[in-house]
Amino acid sequence: MKNLRLLFGKGNSIGQYGMIIALIVIVAFFAWRTNGLILEPTNVINLFLQYSYILILALGMVMVIIAGHIDLSVGSVAAFVGIIVAQSMSVWHWPAWAAILLGLGVGALVGAWQGFWVAFVRVPAFIVTLAGQLIFRGANQIIGQSTSVPTPDSYNGIGAGFLGDFGPDFGYSNGTLLLGLVTIVALIIIEIRGRARRRKMQAEVPPLWVSVVRTGVLVVVTLIATYLFGAGPVGTSVPIVAIILGVLTILYGFITKNTIFGRQVYAVGGNSNAAVLSGVSARKVNFFVMANMSVLAAIAGMVFVGYSNASGPADGTGWELDAIAAVFVGGAAVAGGIGTISGSIIGGLVMALLSNGLQLMGIESNKVQIIRGLVLLVAVAFDVYSKSQGRPSLIGGMMRQFQRKDTEQNTVAAQQPRSIEDQPEKVNVQ
Repeated sequence: MKNLRLLFGKGNSIGQYGMIIALIVIVAFFAWRTNGLILEPTNVINLFLQYSYILILALGMVMVIIAGHIDLSVGSVAAFVGIIVAQSMSVWHWPAWAAILLGLGVGALVGAWQGFWVAFVRVPAFIVTLAGQLIFRGANQIIGQSTSVPTPDSYNGIGAGFLGDFGPDFGYSNGTLLLGLVTIVALIIIEIRGRARRRKMQAEVPPLWVSVVRTGVLVVVTLIATYLFGAGPVGTSVPIVAIILGVLTILYGFITKNTIFGRQVYAVGGNSNAAVLSGVSARKVNFFVMANMSVLAAIAGMVFVGYSNASGPADGTGWELDAIAAVFVGGAAVAGGIGTISGSIIGGLVMALLSNGLQLMGIESNKVQIIRGLVLLVAVAFDVYSKSQGRPSLIGGMMRQFQRKDTEQNTVAAQQPRSIEDQPEKVNVQ
């Protein structure tokens, strides 16, 4: 049993991977109900083209929610940046690369604006971002005059383009096959280096079969993904937006798991008072998670504009709800302090596949919304019920080490004054 737990990661149980199981069940169910249509390469490619921007938003939203906040402005910020980028190319005749840099800069400025109010003025993020939702939606309408602004083909590749192909025709995208091969080699090297590093540190090394099975599962998943992306119609392959999403997922996964800042985000969300007493600058953490969210909203907005070949007045409507749903279905705690990047991506895929499968079955869109809402409610309610009964969270609780730290910090915080925010924060962070 100990080795079996190591297979899924130290400190985790099989039950805590409930969303992965749910994802597999959903795929199997819709594959049966749609006669395999949901697993057709064309459908899988279109799925990533249509939903990747929501998954990009989920990467930032999970950090906001872990820190104990919520961001209701991401859809409006994405639309605001999208119209500015479209205008810069269509009206001001900027090159695509300059327009992208402009979009990132605008996203950073918007994030700094909202982060300032949350971190330093201490206005609740719910209010700040609700105001931002209204402000930037109105700004989008004013700049674009409530009309659509087209974008050039040189730009649209970031949202609707594919990895380039080369070499002889084998019936599959050679670029996709090469990317899949590189990914498999990288997975094997990472596992080998991980085992070597643990030996060097004289830490516990899992049995060889655990590494083989764990890496083997990831390799099989990579092979399936490579086939689905590589066997699509001529001219298609891995979408550029899927590559952008993959790079961002790896980057933010590393930040949340392996950096001091990532640990500080969990500490602030789990117990802000104890985090401050431990030397964490809660203001800096709150500022940067809000600023980061707007930058990712800018990326999502630019990606969607490229996919749509234009920026429209209705862009971004309801995106914040989809991103929040993905994060909570993926296991984040409403109170903050718990959540993972991988869990949010899985939660987003669950919601996306649910919508896609129901549409393929011919279910009308109004009923699809009802079903998605019920899934979100049941997923969170079941997680809360499991915790209240003293059982492991089935979709949350993947960060027990932080829970243990928070328990120790709570003991310290209980002995301190309640008005921590009025005390000066320590600068040095260990």
